[in-house]
Amino acid sequence: MAAGLLLISVDMTVLYTALPTLTEDLHADPSQKLWIINAYPLVMAGLLLGAGTLGDRIGHKRMFLAGLVLFGVASTVAAFAPSPTVLIAARAFLAVGAAAMMPATLSLIRTTFEDEHERNIAIGIWGTMSVVGIAIGPVLGGFLLEHFWWGSVFLINVPVVILALIAGAVLAPGGSGRSDRPWDFLASLQVMAALVGLVYAVKEATQPGRNPLAIVIALLVAAVGFTLFVRRQRRQAHPLIDFALLRDPRILSGIVAAALAMFAAAGIQLVLTQRLQLVMDLTPLYAGLLVAAFAVGCLPSGIVAGSLVYRTGPRPLIAGGLAIGAAGALLTLLLTPGLVPFLDVHPDHPLWITPGLAVAGAGVGLAMTAASATIMSNAPAHRAGMAASVEEVSYELGSLSGVAILGSVLGSLYTATVHLPPDTPGTAAESLDAARSAAAELPSGQADVLLDAAHSAFDNGYTLTLLITIAVLAAGGIFTARHLSSPAPAQTPTEKEPAA
Repeated sequence: MAAGLLLISVDMTVLYTALPTLTEDLHADPSQKLWIINAYPLVMAGLLLGAGTLGDRIGHKRMFLAGLVLFGVASTVAAFAPSPTVLIAARAFLAVGAAAMMPATLSLIRTTFEDEHERNIAIGIWGTMSVVGIAIGPVLGGFLLEHFWWGSVFLINVPVVILALIAGAVLAPGGSGRSDRPWDFLASLQVMAALVGLVYAVKEATQPGRNPLAIVIALLVAAVGFTLFVRRQRRQAHPLIDFALLRDPRILSGIVAAALAMFAAAGIQLVLTQRLQLVMDLTPLYAGLLVAAFAVGCLPSGIVAGSLVYRTGPRPLIAGGLAIGAAGALLTLLLTPGLVPFLDVHPDHPLWITPGLAVAGAGVGLAMTAASATIMSNAPAHRAGMAASVEEVSYELGSLSGVAILGSVLGSLYTATVHLPPDTPGTAAESLDAARSAAAELPSGQADVLLDAAHSAFDNGYTLTLLITIAVLAAGGIFTARHLSSPAPAQTPTEKEPAA
């Protein structure tokens, strides 16, 4: 199950180091660039609730294996995509396979390990694989780009899928599910429409040439989608999400912590890998290896949290982990080479960023593992699939928000603050990628002036995105420390498991 989750998580970030190369080869514009990244978590988040319920109905092992097949097919299509549009569509299809697998992995762990202590350790391993996969994605992408074309970052999934299919068929526990559980596909579409509208509104609002009418329409679509979804869930005998789960402050705090931890992990790695390549001219592999320091901090802390949450309870691990993550993000900002003049961190020594990343990874690992254990341990057994889906939706929403919000802020602030020298192509104001392309056509002296201006503007956006990340993690630590001190609500008769 951890191996399947690792495969899904790697694909969330494997494009970070490949994005500059991919953008150039496919001639993707800034909007297409953002959707190449966002299509995967967006579609996955919209389908996760329905996938968890479908797994309860037909069996989580079947869902896991079917998701692997879809994932392999979509990876092949993405590897040979001839245009940004085809790649975006393939990324969306990849998300369908991932959405089928993700709730199954955690649900099978929840139902297999009946002892709470063993289950928390298993969830710790599972949760650590998620963060580790996100962290090693840029390394894998950088390594493959050193030796192959950008499509290899997708094609590498195929042999892993084949091995996982064999291992899953032999080793994963079976189960036929409960045929009396309906599958509400319409509700999944309502959630997806709402998420698409929300993300598009955020993206459009942060563009320099924003269209107010498009923003209003997108927000209306989001509001209508969420409203219809909530109303439908309240009328359903077997809803995709039982809102009674969210009345438990432990589960609510776990969901918030998981989302904020993923927001930080995705956002930090996205903006940092781009700065390492586009400003410091590091190779994709070198940039990926540096960012992997995040995983170095996360791996041991996640496993430790899985064993400690049984003894200490979730509050110190979740709230403390988010606080440590904020401190690590601040340290990363301060030690970014060439960014803070009075610290005199020389730009020729990019290893300076690794201590901050390791600290941030340790904090995120603590928070995510404790959050997962808290959600699954406090959810009723007959709601295992639902609880797993809700948790993983929080993961995807966190990752999606990190990429969409921080990526848009980064691009918007670059465009707003860049001061182009005279006789420079106007396209250089669109993005740092465009400025580098324009500089390649200019004489060396003029090119240096343009790149200096572009790097300065990019660093404005980079600084703001990390400050936002620090604030979000700090606020999450305060929120979870407060709400985890609240007692759990009494269970109502409607929340109890129905009689056989």
